[in-house]
Amino acid sequence: MDINTFYGLLTLLMLVLFIGIVLWAYSSKRKKHFEEAANLPFEEEKPLDDDRNQRKGDRS
Repeated sequence: MDINTFYGLLTLLMLVLFIGIVLWAYSSKRKKHFEEAANLPFEEEKPLDDDRNQRKGDRS
């Protein structure tokens, strides 16, 4: 097995890996997860709990 055969097999492996990642990313099972992640910047901030507010007040 010479170096060119190795490079050919490595290229084929990388192509199969790339196609696998693309299929995984665009699968219908992942759609809901990606929609939730896409809407994260638009969610309202959650208020801090009382413990955090009290600790902040104690330091001032």
